[in-house]
Amino acid sequence: MLREHGTITTEVQKVLDIAITASSFIAAYYIKRNLPGAWGHLSIEPNYYVVLLMIIITWYISFQWTGMYISYRISTFWEFLSIIIKSVFLGLVLLNIGLYVIHLQDISRLLMGIFLALNIFLLTLSKFMVFMLLRRLRARGVNTRNVLVIGSRERAIDLIRSVENHRGTGYKILGCFDLTADMVGNTVVNGHKVIGSMGELEQYLIDNVVDELVFAIPLRLIVYADRYLSMAESMGVKVRIIPDWQIHYLMYQPGIAHIQFEDFLGVSTMALQTTPQNEGKLFIKTLMDYGAGFFFLVLSLPLLIVISAAIKLISKGPVLYKQERLGLNGRKFMVYKFRTMVDNADELQKELMEMNEADGPVFKIKNDPRIITWVGVLLRKTSLDELPQLINVLRGEMSLVGPRPPIPSEVGEYSIWQRRRLSMKPGLTCIWQISPRRNDLSFDDWMKMDLKYIDTWSLFNDVKLLVLTAKAVLMGSGR
Repeated sequence: MLREHGTITTEVQKVLDIAITASSFIAAYYIKRNLPGAWGHLSIEPNYYVVLLMIIITWYISFQWTGMYISYRISTFWEFLSIIIKSVFLGLVLLNIGLYVIHLQDISRLLMGIFLALNIFLLTLSKFMVFMLLRRLRARGVNTRNVLVIGSRERAIDLIRSVENHRGTGYKILGCFDLTADMVGNTVVNGHKVIGSMGELEQYLIDNVVDELVFAIPLRLIVYADRYLSMAESMGVKVRIIPDWQIHYLMYQPGIAHIQFEDFLGVSTMALQTTPQNEGKLFIKTLMDYGAGFFFLVLSLPLLIVISAAIKLISKGPVLYKQERLGLNGRKFMVYKFRTMVDNADELQKELMEMNEADGPVFKIKNDPRIITWVGVLLRKTSLDELPQLINVLRGEMSLVGPRPPIPSEVGEYSIWQRRRLSMKPGLTCIWQISPRRNDLSFDDWMKMDLKYIDTWSLFNDVKLLVLTAKAVLMGSGR
């Protein structure tokens, strides 16, 4: 994952940790005052408000210096515990230095002891709760990541064993690829086999859901290794390279991806990544999706009932239209929409292909004869036909904001660079939905808008797009 320093998520975590620290000191102060007998006495001096302020400052610095904000996916709970203890005791050292400089003395040692114990306990508890929540979600198949390994020898074996020893991280080994086809079918370790050769890699990435590609073999042994790196980069697949670092032999310069060095479950790797996969930020985005999705679904219940009744009265067939779409990195799911066309619209499309006004693999007609009377026109004009996709959001298949989920047949005609739009969870709305004359844009322009969203993604932009989408719905700019 991308480092979390300087992100919105890191700032949220910092505020929470500082709030826990300040609360620990305040609680320790009142516990000390209310202890029985002589234990409960606290003098007026020193000014404990100043001490609290000093603690907030020094603990904030300590959290920064000790690397408190590491990834929940690739780190163990014991790493978090170790960092918390280091942070608290470094904070204590900095606090003593600060108190000495400002000549503040005679602070109750018992108070500080209670504070340190509470602080370590509460910080550990908060991290443990988040850690276990994420672990349970991944154990249930939520937020898992599929890993394809290039190589089948020692490095690949070590990597696979590391992944299996950290099942709570949500990583899943798909199999291994080797240099030649004669290795296909051989078992590497623990039932994991060689499932393909390098010549088949591109097609495998196109046909399967691959989140990360790990090169567990020296790059100098792979013919045209730079082409495979460039291909994965263009498709938005994260690449990890296990040492030795052979990339300099290829004269390969990433055009989109960011390079960082990461510890991957105990294995040092160099990672090339094109998408905003910061786990903390995406966790907040997911919370926003579930929270806002549930809120909007409840809020729109009366409207959903009215629309359902109108469709049922005017047109024969089901109220909802279900269609297979592709989600994150090609994961298949059924998308829900209000039916705005006649019941056999998919069959009629074959007869209307010559009337297609869109370029690329999509199908669009300005005055589509399959649309049911005024209800279908109104729903498409206001984009209210997309409302049932709030169910997809609550199922974790979609986000409120993200590239629209494509049909599998469309993706089959994508160029390699266009497949990168699948590297982020699809959404109800994106840049294309709020663009003027969106229905007149070319297919390539649509794809470029989606990639622009991925490359410039932020939580602020998501909120902005939701506001602009609400405006577009009210103005009825759809078709």
